[in-house]
Amino acid sequence: MYTLKVEKMSCGGCANRVTRTVQALDPNAKIEVLLKDRLVRVESVEAPDAVAVAITAAGYPASQVDAA
Repeated sequence: MYTLKVEKMSCGGCANRVTRTVQALDPNAKIEVLLKDRLVRVESVEAPDAVAVAITAAGYPASQVDAA
């Protein structure tokens, strides 16, 4: 599981679009959206970079958050 910071994700519609974007890459992905913090936790076979690129292409600049 990894965490992505998703800029410009500010409402439920945004969260749904981000979720659909990840599921288009990996239909079996597990996704948890933390809208208030603009974070998305993803468990997927897809690499974090690939998911971040897809979310960014959907209009929501995304980058991986370093693990604490």
